[in-house]
Amino acid sequence: MLTSSAAGVFVICPTPFHNDGSLDTGSTDTMVEAFLAAGATGLTILGIMGEAPKLAAEEALSFAKQVIARVAGRVPVVVGVSAAGFAAMSALSRKVMDAGAAGVMIAPPAHLRTDDQIVSYYADAAEAVGPETPFVIQDYPLVTGVVMTPQVIMRIIEQNPSCVMLKHEDWPGLDKITTLRRATEAGQVRRVSILCGNGGLFLPFEMERGADGAMTGYAYPEMLVGVVNLMRQGKRREAHDLFDRHMPLVRYETQPGVGLSVRKYVLQKRGIIASAALRKPAPRLTPETIADINWMMERIERPHEGA
Repeated sequence: MLTSSAAGVFVICPTPFHNDGSLDTGSTDTMVEAFLAAGATGLTILGIMGEAPKLAAEEALSFAKQVIARVAGRVPVVVGVSAAGFAAMSALSRKVMDAGAAGVMIAPPAHLRTDDQIVSYYADAAEAVGPETPFVIQDYPLVTGVVMTPQVIMRIIEQNPSCVMLKHEDWPGLDKITTLRRATEAGQVRRVSILCGNGGLFLPFEMERGADGAMTGYAYPEMLVGVVNLMRQGKRREAHDLFDRHMPLVRYETQPGVGLSVRKYVLQKRGIIASAALRKPAPRLTPETIADINWMMERIERPHEGA
């Protein structure tokens, strides 16, 4: 089961498709093994970058079961179960937990406006997935439109013992991490794991503020693992140097709309998935964009060219 001591890098997995849009089960296995070989301490599936809204319910469950079975207990698997209603959330959560998932991730719906509404929503969500199911708060206001203050997050943590992790994706949000960690040190809230998203765009600084690692995707997940491990070892300069070498591609991947297309293209070029296809509707990379990506990949894979 997922616990509040979770740390390291939980790689956000894209959902591999064939060119015709059907699920690619072969690439799913290849992808899982590649991410584990890169040093992932966990995997997260069916998130926003996993195109979960484009999957039918039976496809989502089939994909989740395949990933969980392939991992076979080597690392925890977190499954995104965000849904428009609690019935769908409850059903998927129950099925993936029965299949061996370690926990679930829940993002707030866009219609929430007040602090009390947000806190009440998570109380209902925790009830829907079951008090025995560990859950992750996904704090991603740039996409959900829901702004959660540190005080709101602390209320959710304190009112729901099954809340074990915050997926921090606020931007700017470094001071939010600092506020939460100081509140824990002051005994105002119990400690939960904080893993950060946003493509790892601020990962070294997030680690310095008290994050336990990353829960995000990037086409070179071994970089995320390297940065987290170096920061844990107190090797700040080395961690930032490694991160800086990848920064152009990290930035390119964080572009709204096109980012997942960029990531899947690189994963295909690296042999991790067979096709870079996204489920329609989806953007297509232009020849100019592809040339940019190829240039960045060449620089990343030539360490002697500098950071």
